[in-house]
Amino acid sequence: MGFKIFGFSGLCFLILAEFLILNSNVIEVVDAGITSNYLRNIHLDIDMPLDSDVFKLPPGYNVPQQVHITQGDYEGKAVIVSWITADEQGSSSVQYFAENNSKLVRHADGIVLSYKFYNYTSGYIHHCTLTNLEYDTKYYYQVGIGNTTRQFWFVTPPKVGPDVPYTFGLIGDLGQTYDSNNTLTHYEMNPAKGQTLLYVGDLSYADDHPFHNNIRWDTWGRFIERSAAYQPWIWTAGNHELDFAPQLGEPKPFKPYTHRYFVPYRASNSTSPLWYSIKRASAYIIVMSSYSAYGKYTPQYKWFTGELPKVNRSETPWLIVLMHCPMYNSYVNHYMEGETMRVIYEPWFVKYKVDVVFAGHVHAYERSERISNIRYDIVNGLCNPVKDSAAPVYITIGDGGNLEGLATNMTEPQPNYSAFREASFGHGIIEIKNRTHAYFSWNRNEDGFAVEADSLLFLNRVWKPIEEPFVAVL
Repeated sequence: MGFKIFGFSGLCFLILAEFLILNSNVIEVVDAGITSNYLRNIHLDIDMPLDSDVFKLPPGYNVPQQVHITQGDYEGKAVIVSWITADEQGSSSVQYFAENNSKLVRHADGIVLSYKFYNYTSGYIHHCTLTNLEYDTKYYYQVGIGNTTRQFWFVTPPKVGPDVPYTFGLIGDLGQTYDSNNTLTHYEMNPAKGQTLLYVGDLSYADDHPFHNNIRWDTWGRFIERSAAYQPWIWTAGNHELDFAPQLGEPKPFKPYTHRYFVPYRASNSTSPLWYSIKRASAYIIVMSSYSAYGKYTPQYKWFTGELPKVNRSETPWLIVLMHCPMYNSYVNHYMEGETMRVIYEPWFVKYKVDVVFAGHVHAYERSERISNIRYDIVNGLCNPVKDSAAPVYITIGDGGNLEGLATNMTEPQPNYSAFREASFGHGIIEIKNRTHAYFSWNRNEDGFAVEADSLLFLNRVWKPIEEPFVAVL
């Protein structure tokens, strides 16, 4: 039989969770995964026209545009504010104040930079870090000068702690098509109300246009401003951020991305903005780079293997990893592409009981069982993933809606490690309840805002180390 878990909160949720755990015999745990039979219109989308409303420039001369924020430190008491002025440099300062103390206006000074890419010259890109913020406080901030100022707001997270509830949204491979717009609208209207967005790579898809048309970086920045200016987007680089084009005289990878999207990588002693970690509420989030060197003894490997032992699960019980290329994937698109990274890093994920790994790249949705394949070697021939309660759940959520369309071809039969898969556009929500329980849901664009197409009750790998039932929802 099927069983649906709704997104309850508070006491009702915990009572239901404990009932399910203690009475798991009432739930059918299905060994064979589910391939959804949901039918949708399959089509290749196109990027929205340059004159679309969602790309509209704010009125006025040299007005700040493409405003977005991300976490600015290790523990959530700082915010990086970024924006672009098109005509001249203007001011790189930000004025800001707490809602509960509007008379105390502070200001911070930032930096400004620009770049050239082939025949494109960027505007003036501003990055300013607001520091020493109070936890769990609403702040208003203002960018620009004179008659061209714009004001936004954000809410800082609660103080880091083991039982702090917090809700993250999840989007990957968004692009800027009509489907992309549906995905972002769906996320904004979700009653679960994500407080911070975890973004798993492939942003603008500018490189899919002739000469890597960087104007599409600008339109994408204006498109996401309606969300990214008000809540932090935690960035992960994907293959479409490489922008590696030596044929155009552009041999430096990640140039537009690293100029436009700053992250607090130095706060976690990383040597690159492409891999870093942050704490937020009760979660420890590690961002990895699938398209940088990651083999043994590389800077990313050294940093990552040194980072995991630092995670204090008594302080941040939820350990979440973000990357772009999935390690487990049963679609034909990009099949086995993440295998080398899996071989290197999966033993670390299992050893340190990572709760969940979110990835993109494959333009569809898939959720795995808790499995591992770390016993494999050439001699023993043990090359099939097996259930492993210490292993993470792998969730592919590269279904944001970009112009390359859906990945509809799946490997058959469905592998045992695949719990649920569907080729639809959508977004995810993970609601952390306390140190032991979290609730994940996936919402497809075609449904109502509150409809969950797939869901899973997470039990923490350290604080609730038992095998939980896997409950897929059709």
